[in-house]
Amino acid sequence: MKKIFLSIIFFTTILICSTTEAAEKLTVLLDWFANPDHAPLFVAEQQGYFKEAGLDVSLIGPADPSDPPKLVAAGKADIAITYEPQFIEQVDQGLPLVRIATLIDKPLDCLGVLNDSSIKKISDLKGKRIGYSNGGGVTSATLKIMLEKNGLTLNDVELINIHYDLTQALLSKKMDAVTGIMRTFEVIQLELANHPARIFLPEKNGVPTYNELILVINKKNLNDKRFQKFVAALQKGVDYLQKHPDESWKLFVKSHPELDDKLNQRAWVATLPYFAKHPAEFNSIEWQAFAKFMQQNNLIKNTQPMSHYAINLNH
Repeated sequence: MKKIFLSIIFFTTILICSTTEAAEKLTVLLDWFANPDHAPLFVAEQQGYFKEAGLDVSLIGPADPSDPPKLVAAGKADIAITYEPQFIEQVDQGLPLVRIATLIDKPLDCLGVLNDSSIKKISDLKGKRIGYSNGGGVTSATLKIMLEKNGLTLNDVELINIHYDLTQALLSKKMDAVTGIMRTFEVIQLELANHPARIFLPEKNGVPTYNELILVINKKNLNDKRFQKFVAALQKGVDYLQKHPDESWKLFVKSHPELDDKLNQRAWVATLPYFAKHPAEFNSIEWQAFAKFMQQNNLIKNTQPMSHYAINLNH
């Protein structure tokens, strides 16, 4: 009996060790600290979908939001979360990156003013101060098109890089408007501060739609089977999140208690409609239209064939 018991322990230990050894490590660099924008990833982790796929996934926040794609291009990380506009610029610059999945397939950025201001429509921005924080040429090009769609040019406004919190710039009245605020976060933040915002959406004012958050890898790793497993697990995370948003939120803040407040809870709910229902898929017509927009605005030299931008690992 003792020999049988020891044999069971021995084979159980072997099985556990084999399972542990079989889990393939995968490092995912987030675009920012963990937040509701990353919900499907954390749900996939919480529900064990990555483990079921044989993956040991580490979700890591970056020291600098611009670093993740560069680190993946340099072979120092496996996957990076980034933004489609910046990614298209990086491909144009020669970084060996390709998109394998989409987290948020619609824009989140918008142009905002305080609801009680005299600015009721974009044409009212003539002579006004518009603040922005980083974003580079894409921010300027987006604003340019939005203004032109409404009979203005960049020369009609004062565009100021404020280098700090966009919400505070509006509340302090230092800026008449800000561009680049997130409709699922800062807009809620302003409402909770009892200063609701009026927002103007780029995709409703002449700017082609684009993906807010995508996941990219180094092109040389396209045949690595870990990524196909990862995207399949992410799909399960998306499905579970949409069916169980409240339960997923509770699990999320259990592991991220610093985010357990009204702002992040409302942001969690507000972001649900923006997540890609099928992360592996992409709309090539929308991608090509946005790349053309960037070329026309001198943000990139050339547009690339679709296969240089994105791939569906399910095909």
